[in-house]
Amino acid sequence: MSVIEIHGLRKSYRVYQKKEGLLASFSGLFHREYREVNAVKGIDLTVDKGEFVAFLGPNGAGKTTTLKLLSGVITPTAGEARVLGYVPWERENDYRRRFALVMGQKNQLWWDLPAQESFQLHQKIYGIEPTAFKQTKDELVDLLGVAKLLGQPVRELSLGERMKMELIAALLHSPEVLFLDEPTIGLDVVAQHNIQKFLKHYQQVRGITILLTSHYMKDVAALCKRVVIIAGGEIVHDGSLEGVIDRFSDYKILTVDFADDRMPSDLARFGEVRELAPPRAKIEVDRNQIASVLTNVLANYSILDVSVEDPPLEEVIASLFALTEKQQRDSQDANIATTAANVAAAGKN
Repeated sequence: MSVIEIHGLRKSYRVYQKKEGLLASFSGLFHREYREVNAVKGIDLTVDKGEFVAFLGPNGAGKTTTLKLLSGVITPTAGEARVLGYVPWERENDYRRRFALVMGQKNQLWWDLPAQESFQLHQKIYGIEPTAFKQTKDELVDLLGVAKLLGQPVRELSLGERMKMELIAALLHSPEVLFLDEPTIGLDVVAQHNIQKFLKHYQQVRGITILLTSHYMKDVAALCKRVVIIAGGEIVHDGSLEGVIDRFSDYKILTVDFADDRMPSDLARFGEVRELAPPRAKIEVDRNQIASVLTNVLANYSILDVSVEDPPLEEVIASLFALTEKQQRDSQDANIATTAANVAAAGKN
């Protein structure tokens, strides 16, 4: 059953273009120039019950805007969306009780109060029955190992400890859908691992539907089987994590350990040499040529060890983002040139 259904969802903003200088600021009081920013450009997306989906994209791609639309924080310019059968921006109370939104860069807990006080407030807001509240809170506190921190003011907690408290607050009312926007941003490796471990366990046990945005590919690899990539407000990939690499990388990494330090001097003929530390070499080889290159190396050289790997996911995603941004810039430049040509032609007529 589809929990999230999106059809042609769009969100545009008018952004004031302020020019530099006092005179320009004064002029802006009477005549303002705006430009239109298309944060989300008519996306279509369906997420089934119990899926853990990564929602990836560069900064400004439209990820957070989409999560805000689905949580009802903002309204769309056009298009439709339903979550659990509800239209999010209608903000029905029944819907608010069935989802949660956690944003890694924003706090929902009272800064100067202990987290347990904010938890009590959440109980009242969501009307959680006392026995169920205590049972859920104790379970979450135990899973995240924060029992000793409940009485400590939130402002005194570390970033990782605060994020654990934010997750507890978001899950106290047992939501069916969880939107996570950069939950591990700024956390150290240990804290990231602990959050990943908790989310994976909780999602498997509860069968909750989760939509996750993150710039940490380790989050994605550890938690999500399905990856949706958005760039420039449009979805450019929706499929498996392995599919991202297969679709957007055209090379593999060949690592060879040569015997007796007898390393050939012309390794570049096989591909781009990434690392050279005799007797080991790492070579970037065209995906279509990997079989023939491997056969050649094994047939003509004495080898101690050899391995063939896909490029790191971070590299593939970064290359995809860079390519998408270049295409967008080229498209904008083309549109500007076309507009200028049309204006010039109109002036001549």
